Amino acid sequence: MNLIKINKYKGYLKVWAEPISLLIFLFLFGAFGYRITEGWDWGDCLWMVLITITTIGFGEVEVLSSAGRVITFLIIGGGLFVVQLTLQRFIQLSELGYFIKLEQLRLRRLIRRMKNHVIICGYGRTGKEIADQLINEKISTIIIESDSSRKIEAEEKGFNVLLADATMDETLLLAGVKNCRSLVVTLPSDAANLYVVLSAKALNNTCRLIARAANEEAANKLKLAGADAVVSPYVAAGRTMAASALRPIAVDFIDLLAGSDCEIEEFKLTDNVDKIEIFNSQNENICNFSKSGEALLLATKVSGQLMGNPKDKVSISPGMILIFLGSQEQLNKIRFDLKDVLVNLNN
Repeated sequence: MNLIKINKYKGYLKVWAEPISLLIFLFLFGAFGYRITEGWDWGDCLWMVLITITTIGFGEVEVLSSAGRVITFLIIGGGLFVVQLTLQRFIQLSELGYFIKLEQLRLRRLIRRMKNHVIICGYGRTGKEIADQLINEKISTIIIESDSSRKIEAEEKGFNVLLADATMDETLLLAGVKNCRSLVVTLPSDAANLYVVLSAKALNNTCRLIARAANEEAANKLKLAGADAVVSPYVAAGRTMAASALRPIAVDFIDLLAGSDCEIEEFKLTDNVDKIEIFNSQNENICNFSKSGEALLLATKVSGQLMGNPKDKVSISPGMILIFLGSQEQLNKIRFDLKDVLVNLNN
């Protein structure tokens, strides 16, 4: 593979070598010609060649002799030839995919520097909506799309897009799956979604995986494969419409959150009884969530039982899930306070 890349770079250099060599020769020829015919110093000679080739339009350094005009004529003719040859080389490089390679190299360097970003596999109808929401929240996003027309559409909106197959491990690694916060799979095929979830889980088991499923059977298989959340567009649409009919205020509240700096986040505690007991004995005041400026404790979940509007002071237990509402700063404070008993630190 390295040998192939070296040969490609040699090919690119070979394309540029001829026009660059001719341009250098033209400068030296012109400067030497003016030196012989006009007797100018080398600075004036090179300056005259420069303004002649570039057609800047400045006046001559001095009045030219007949021989000097012949040299100028040859420089102009040579300059036109070099320009034409350079344009041909640009077209040749474009056909070889040189400029596409440059753009891919820029994108790869950008991805290597990205941390805590979101990867979207597929820029269909669902993927577009997700990407628009993320860009509104100013979340760094990478889109993987195999359709070139959709890639162009996404790039016109300002997204960074990889034109590749999301089911390949190499593609996921290139998109930075090891450093991302979440990976969203919205490919049209349930089989392809399953394949991506399996690959991503193997490459980074701490990454949060969200997948699209067309039916309940596919959703169950995706969950077995390791997806943290599986969404069926039809089921989700039905639930949202039902919730709008039964609990309109709750739906409006969720929509309001999408446009604010507040988030709802879960904190799962460890099942280790000893760690919980040590934490409770050493941090009696930590679990008092009634302090001013703290994140709001919305609910707790123990053994699958969800309890809303809990007391401000909570006695934590193994395996408990705490659900908070607050800004990133407030949530980071909760994360820091509970760091000794958290199963995983959410990004």
